[in-house]
Amino acid sequence: MNNKPSLSNEIEIESISFWQAFKFWLKLGFISFGGPAGQIAVMHQELVEEKKWISEKRFMHALNYCMLLPGPEAQQLATYIGWLMHKTKGGIVAGVFFVLPSLFILIGLSWVYVKYGDVPIIAGLFYGIKPAVAAIVFHATYRIGSRSLKNKFLWAIAVVAFIAIFIFNVSFPLIVLCAAISGYFAGKKLPELFQVNAHHSSQKSYGRAIIDDDTPTPEHAIFKWSHLIKIAVISALLWLIPLISLTAIFGWSHSYTQLAWFFTKAALLTFGGAYAVLPYVYQGAVGFYHWLTPTQMIDGLALGESTPGPLIMVVAFVGFLAAYNQSLLGVEHQFIAGALGAIIVTWFTFIFSFFFILAGAPVIESTHDQIRFTAPLTAITAAVVGVILNLALFLCYHVLWPQGFEGNFDYISAIIAILAVVALFKFNQSVLRVLGVAAILGLIVKFSL
Repeated sequence: MNNKPSLSNEIEIESISFWQAFKFWLKLGFISFGGPAGQIAVMHQELVEEKKWISEKRFMHALNYCMLLPGPEAQQLATYIGWLMHKTKGGIVAGVFFVLPSLFILIGLSWVYVKYGDVPIIAGLFYGIKPAVAAIVFHATYRIGSRSLKNKFLWAIAVVAFIAIFIFNVSFPLIVLCAAISGYFAGKKLPELFQVNAHHSSQKSYGRAIIDDDTPTPEHAIFKWSHLIKIAVISALLWLIPLISLTAIFGWSHSYTQLAWFFTKAALLTFGGAYAVLPYVYQGAVGFYHWLTPTQMIDGLALGESTPGPLIMVVAFVGFLAAYNQSLLGVEHQFIAGALGAIIVTWFTFIFSFFFILAGAPVIESTHDQIRFTAPLTAITAAVVGVILNLALFLCYHVLWPQGFEGNFDYISAIIAILAVVALFKFNQSVLRVLGVAAILGLIVKFSL
């Protein structure tokens, strides 16, 4: 049920000044490495453990909602917390700064890649990084699973989700829907399954937070139909006007317009966060539209893992190469064409993330400790673990058998992947350090052959 705001609550939340938060979100855009798992871990460490701006329980409640949504969960979580602290402007600042640094960095790196990708030193770097990326995704699976799979029921959901997508190629939306339904009915019949899980996640206390477990819902976070309609209209216009403009200027069949339309679908139809989106993007961008090759897609993922910002920013790489490879603005303007492709793709991928948070978060803020809401969200988080494991195996296949199963097994890549796994699991090394060492190993291999 909704809690009415109190004066003391408003004072508490306002004690986090907007400019304090502004500086943090700006910093986060440059230090958020390691894909969704790493970025969520960074936010947890900074906001829950150190700054104590938000409690563990409120943080996890927001995360479970973001896991439910299509699109990048780490960016949506930042937007959610920014909104909770400082209303709409706080959410927009948090979400934009999470993306903007990586957009500019990836445009620059994409240009370097297409111009100098065949240079031995660049090729060597990518050769070492790609198997490390596969290991990082396996590690992400473990981290999310260890946090989410607290009982046999949730383990069963994860296993079924993996089998469904790996063997039967079931769509992401259907997997998420089935997980949510199973969680809902299990929550009604066996609520203790989810109460235990909730208890476990809140066992560790980091001291009282500014937005604590019992902090009443602030006024701006209370659901209002007028607010929902306003956000829906603005979001629709921000999506529709650029799409109509691209159609009017270039035509519906032009690659720029098709990029906008395809990534609109990717933003709306792919559930389970960045790792779950990638197979869908691969299927469309590589298999259907032929905007880039499988090798280029994996190279893009390597860039996404090794640069700050959400992993799904690999879509900027896809947009850049799609426009660059086709010289959409002429041979003399390939960089401008690529940069425009990256910007178009980024806009249509992320515009809906802001809508889902700014429109849906007020509803979610009213559902604390209500099993009928938390149980489906928890079940969805469990299903995501299975989906991410599928992606990890997908990457391993393309890295270890670059020419398919009929080709040769890449033993050197396998060794680099094993070393990366050991470094991550056994010695708890950072993603950046693992990628750095893997890149050096790749250089050594390429120059010694």
